[in-house]
Amino acid sequence: MRITQGTFSFLPDLTDEQIEAQIRYALRNSWAIQVEQTDDPHPRNSLWEMWGTPNFDLTEDEVDVAMRDVRACREAWPHQYVKVVAYDASLGRQTTALSFIVGRPPDEPGFHLEREEGPDRCIRYTLRSYAADQPPGRRYGARASEEARR
Repeated sequence: MRITQGTFSFLPDLTDEQIEAQIRYALRNSWAIQVEQTDDPHPRNSLWEMWGTPNFDLTEDEVDVAMRDVRACREAWPHQYVKVVAYDASLGRQTTALSFIVGRPPDEPGFHLEREEGPDRCIRYTLRSYAADQPPGRRYGARASEEARR
């Protein structure tokens, strides 16, 4: 199952050239760039782990700085989700203006929909990620690939 979160999530994965174009657009609008990663892509988990510090004050000509972070994060976390977040401070606070996935694990197991029936015919639904069945660090086959490299 393909996780669809953020802008462009229903499109095929972006190429590095397309990612650069989107980062250039964000920098043209004076947005700060942050690269983040996670192994728990639950839709309510919007705060992923930061890769380095946010890139404030980059110019449009410095897209290569942000792309270095993207490539380094994808290389360090090949079995996790990686996304680029562009923050807009024009309203006096950091607001997400753009967010899109730039790296995915090779296998995306998806989610399980749990149904709970309560009093007065009240039915509640919740999502549970199949990846969360494994502890952090062992999700998406990360442990198996580490052992295979040894």
